[in-house]
Amino acid sequence: MRRDRPPNARLTVGSPRTTAGAAAPACIGNFGPGLDVLGVAVAGAVDRVIATRSGSSGVVISDPGHPDLPADPGRNTAGIAAREVLKRAGADVGVSIAVTKGLPLSGGQGGSAASAVAAAVATNRLLGDPLCVAALMESAVEAETVVSGRHADNVAPQLLGGVVLVRSLDPLDVMQLASPAGLRIVLAHPDQRLRTADARAALPKFVARSTVVRQLGNVAAIVAALESDDLAMLGRAMDDQIAEPARAPLLRGFDEAKAAALASGALGGSISGAGPTSFWLAGDDVTARRVSDAVRASYAALGIDCNTRVSHIAQAGALDLPGDVQSA
Repeated sequence: MRRDRPPNARLTVGSPRTTAGAAAPACIGNFGPGLDVLGVAVAGAVDRVIATRSGSSGVVISDPGHPDLPADPGRNTAGIAAREVLKRAGADVGVSIAVTKGLPLSGGQGGSAASAVAAAVATNRLLGDPLCVAALMESAVEAETVVSGRHADNVAPQLLGGVVLVRSLDPLDVMQLASPAGLRIVLAHPDQRLRTADARAALPKFVARSTVVRQLGNVAAIVAALESDDLAMLGRAMDDQIAEPARAPLLRGFDEAKAAALASGALGGSISGAGPTSFWLAGDDVTARRVSDAVRASYAALGIDCNTRVSHIAQAGALDLPGDVQSA
């Protein structure tokens, strides 16, 4: 998304449709030390939602996208987000939601948020785009609140694209940061699941002042590094003093993967979102592939299957990605 399109901007109003679609990319939430405040959209896999007008009012889920996901629209993030859009638009119509999951369940890549964002955008397009960007974001945040807690570090970059800083939820205040073109991101997804609710429950209730000060310094350094295209500083700032120490014990193999990634030339990295996916930053393709191989081998040595992929920051979020079935 363009950095000059603020969240309160109104979209170009179109005509109501009978069917509309949208896609939302993967995301690294809690980017390094940026717990609940920094998120990065990652290019590649997406969740896709098709919204279709139905005969009766309200939202139904015709396809939740996975057998383990609920078809109850009150428990499915796509259904909740679609319902929020209808409410905010004052639209008394029926909408059927079909989800195609490209992101893993409980994988730390923003899967539940991606479905919510794609559903919000698809439903808004179905109605002729009556809502502004902020209203769409708030609709997706409401969906996330139900299933994993109130935070926007996933939905904001998945909606807008790029790297997003969430300054405040109440009132909503988010801003896009610069995205270094040379940055490569290695996502490592071991054959594990960790529910967001369980990962959040592991977070400490009290944090020492010295830890908070160090965390604040690292978050500020990330912002400075992105704006100055300083990848070395970005790597040094990937020093999470709060979430990573609390969650790493829940993720067998993470410590070994981190050691392997850094030894192979990664600039830095940490747990992506709630995990179990981890992310590792590199300044070029060769290093990124070497890190990818090393991390995968570290998990294999422990008898854990792990899928890795080399990607980059997704500049386009759901507002700019095509949503038709043919573009999947």
